[in-house]
Amino acid sequence: MSTTAVDAPAAPGSSAPRGPQRTKSWRATIGLGVVALLSLLVFGLGTPTGVETTFRVATSTDFIQLPSLTVPAKAAAVTLSLLALALVGFVAYRANQYRKVGIWLPIVFGMAVMGALLTWAGADRSGTTIQLTGLLTSALFLSVPLVFGSLAGTLCERSGIINIAIEGQLLAGAFLAALIASMVGNAYVGLIAAPIAGALVGWLLAVFSTKYWVNQIVVGVVLNLLVLGLTSFFFSTLMSDNPELNQPLNMPDIAIPLLSGIPVIGPVLFDQNLLVYIMYAAVVVIQIMLFRSRWGLRVRAVGEHPKAADTVGIKVNRTRVRNTVLGGAVAGLGGAFFTVASGLAFGKDMSAGKGYIALAAMILGRWSPKGALAAALLFGFADALQQQLGIIGSDIPSQFLLMTPYLATIFAVAGLVGHSRPPAAEGTPYKK
Repeated sequence: MSTTAVDAPAAPGSSAPRGPQRTKSWRATIGLGVVALLSLLVFGLGTPTGVETTFRVATSTDFIQLPSLTVPAKAAAVTLSLLALALVGFVAYRANQYRKVGIWLPIVFGMAVMGALLTWAGADRSGTTIQLTGLLTSALFLSVPLVFGSLAGTLCERSGIINIAIEGQLLAGAFLAALIASMVGNAYVGLIAAPIAGALVGWLLAVFSTKYWVNQIVVGVVLNLLVLGLTSFFFSTLMSDNPELNQPLNMPDIAIPLLSGIPVIGPVLFDQNLLVYIMYAAVVVIQIMLFRSRWGLRVRAVGEHPKAADTVGIKVNRTRVRNTVLGGAVAGLGGAFFTVASGLAFGKDMSAGKGYIALAAMILGRWSPKGALAAALLFGFADALQQQLGIIGSDIPSQFLLMTPYLATIFAVAGLVGHSRPPAAEGTPYKK
């Protein structure tokens, strides 16, 4: 929903140009307003009076042991919901002035609503505390495949190739990581093997897209089904007949000295396994390479205007093939999360749609690595929240808890993306 205003025309005889049209967008105001009202009605007014909720923010390894925080549940939930409503009012004020809000607002809004939800869920539960540090740690860890998948999509689509095959690349990486790690008896070797499987799927996508000009969305869906069928077949035959080829090997957590002892953020950021630290580096490196290097400029030129890129000597299809293979390798690395990084054996369809959520994170992040990281963390938090609410015995039906990550994906993409523009040549084969 939006309204448009046109600046007044220039006076007769004046050389001043006519002002551009400006658009008021009320989408964010309406979407956030509905969420804030539901928070007030369900979590605020729906919390029993006279009960308390306890939040635990410290762990046994922290340098400073922060005490648990106990708050009156109803007052806290109502206050947080009113804060969310106040932020909606600020969004409406800025929209009326044709101005946007900073990234801080949706972050603070989300924290307010989630705080109200957790306060409501933990109210009147004696002996039960909300483990904030554990919730944040789980959110970061569960976002790992989403981050790698969204980075893969960003690399491919910035060069003009639509990568619907992220799901298959994650699943292939998970399978090969488990197989090679079990054969060698070392989880780290499986971590090295995972990108190879993803790169192979990416190569197939690149060949069909650039050489045979097949519809890229169709190819991506077919590759997802192909990988699902192949991994299910080998799981039912090779791995089932030889259990030693599907062992639950694990990579231990690596605590960074001093940093891991910082309250709250230490255990969350600096007491993780190697794959999480690789994720940090991948986001930084890809962000810099895409937007601060000659290579990134050429990649974005190929994705925006391949004909112009070709005229200055850039090999369009070769660039697309390389980026798609690289993106597949990144997604395959993320697939190792499901097996060797989590200490689990391989199972049928264990990626469980994470590739499609990663695709949504890429769109929500506006085809930027740092934006994709923020969106993936949002979806990871929704997944971790579902688990936390199940642990404390929330009154929310289990079916709705399982739907939480997917509902968050739908609402975020439908209500927050707005008029984001993908690369102009995305999905268009380049034919000389």
